[in-house]
Amino acid sequence: MSLTAAMLIGRSALTASQLGIQVAGNNIANVGTPGYSRQVASFMPVGDGGTTAGNQSGRGVSVRDVRRQIDAALQNRLWNGAADEAASAQQHQTLSSLESTLGELTDNDFSSRLQGFFNIWSERANLSKSSSVVVQQAGQITDYLRKMQKDLGGIQSQIDAQLGSGAERADQLLTTIAKLNVQIATSEGGQGLANSLRDQRDQVIGELSKLVDVTSVDQPDGSTNILIGSTPVVLAGVSRGIRLDMTQINGKLEVSIKAKDNSEFLDVQSGQIGALLSSRKSSVEQTGAALNSIASQLIFEVNKLHSTGTNKDGLTSASGSLSFATADRTRSLNDVYNTATSNLPFQAKSGGFYITVKQTGTNATQTVRINVDLDGVDNTGNAGFANDTSAESIRAALGAIPGISASFDAEGKLQVAAQSGFSFSFSDDSSGALALLGVNSFFTGTDATNIAVRSDLVGDPNKLQVGRIVDGSFVENGTALELSKLQNQALSSLNGRSIGETWADTVQGVGVATSAAKTTAYAAASVRESLDAQRASISGVSIDEESLNLLNFQRQYQAGARLIDISNQLLASLMQIV
Repeated sequence: MSLTAAMLIGRSALTASQLGIQVAGNNIANVGTPGYSRQVASFMPVGDGGTTAGNQSGRGVSVRDVRRQIDAALQNRLWNGAADEAASAQQHQTLSSLESTLGELTDNDFSSRLQGFFNIWSERANLSKSSSVVVQQAGQITDYLRKMQKDLGGIQSQIDAQLGSGAERADQLLTTIAKLNVQIATSEGGQGLANSLRDQRDQVIGELSKLVDVTSVDQPDGSTNILIGSTPVVLAGVSRGIRLDMTQINGKLEVSIKAKDNSEFLDVQSGQIGALLSSRKSSVEQTGAALNSIASQLIFEVNKLHSTGTNKDGLTSASGSLSFATADRTRSLNDVYNTATSNLPFQAKSGGFYITVKQTGTNATQTVRINVDLDGVDNTGNAGFANDTSAESIRAALGAIPGISASFDAEGKLQVAAQSGFSFSFSDDSSGALALLGVNSFFTGTDATNIAVRSDLVGDPNKLQVGRIVDGSFVENGTALELSKLQNQALSSLNGRSIGETWADTVQGVGVATSAAKTTAYAAASVRESLDAQRASISGVSIDEESLNLLNFQRQYQAGARLIDISNQLLASLMQIV
């Protein structure tokens, strides 16, 4: 090996040690930089430098590359952990807000108000409370139901707003990833690795994973494809984009995440957006639906009893609250094309009710049964509604009774009136038709969004009907007693549960889900912290280790410089001899 070759070897040592010092210095400089991955310079010996008396020697050292010290599999696990942590935290936050809105186990919860409502009927039956107090108590529970449903709607609107901002931010991050893909592919085109750009991209993917669950698939050119579920949303330098889709389906607002370019559905399961989508449907919507169902059954069951309620002197008039368009009046009450009844949360069934007409001067009475046929079978035995009971057939049957007139007003509501010198009362309605039509009802509305006490009862509580006819005899507090029993009555429409039990089940379900979400959030945070610690042990910068590397590269530089100096001295001596 010549002295010139020795000088070149020394120069390679200087170059390598300079790069090593630069890499170690960069690591130290970024010890506190979020998302920075420790860089490591990789060296390799330069190939054979020829032979001298049969001995081979090298030609120094060269730099293979400078790479990030990173575990790709661990990085993907960390992104998944971040998605799960964000999802569980968001789930817990939403459920906690829902639980606070329900406010159960307080003095102002729905269970207490429901119990108070039924208790007030018992007190009215015992004459310890007036009709005015009953109406006031009922007004309080209807106000509370409407407010609670409105508050649930507020939670849903808040979720929709969060989904909108989350989808917008995720779309921006996807665009950033696509741009970084282009920069990395261009920068690394035969010129080494763009470590800083790769770190930036990993940080962006990390932020994205907190919003949606993503999968990153590295490509040979240095770019990475991003998938949500099994659907690609970033391909090299192209982002398909994502957006929040809000569509009205059967009067109900449905939300989903779709790709911007072709509106392809994206199955988001985790991250903040995944948790918001899940909470909106499984928690908030279900609770709202349960509240509506309970309110609907409260309306229907109370109205079934009150519609057959009466006072000692009987009724002189009774108005329905359900409006029928002209075409719907002759359609059967169970006809799917009857727009007045088909979308109601409660329905009448086959059966009938009695109407007793009394002539006030002589006290002579006539009791007539009004049959209600809603079996969905016509006179030929085939399926159909042609021979089933309609609002018009009920009106005609009532109008045919002496002393009674029945008609539809301008709004299509059934009006029953006693002629002069007559009064009437209803009893034993096994069909629920009177409650469906809203005749002599207590509540109006269909669910928690519009439940209210009948307006003329609010104006005149003396119109409250607390008595009823039982086995042909008038019982002064009969309706009030029956309504007080409704509190614990099992209802087939609520799967054999009472109204109070159904609500208790709903609230307990929310409470259990909230507690579970809290535990899950804590566990997910622990997993993510563990993964962070593992990544830090691999990709994090250690000041002690980098300080040792600096010392090593310093000595290498000094030794390389010394080698060049000695070779130069020897070469000078040789030149003097020559």
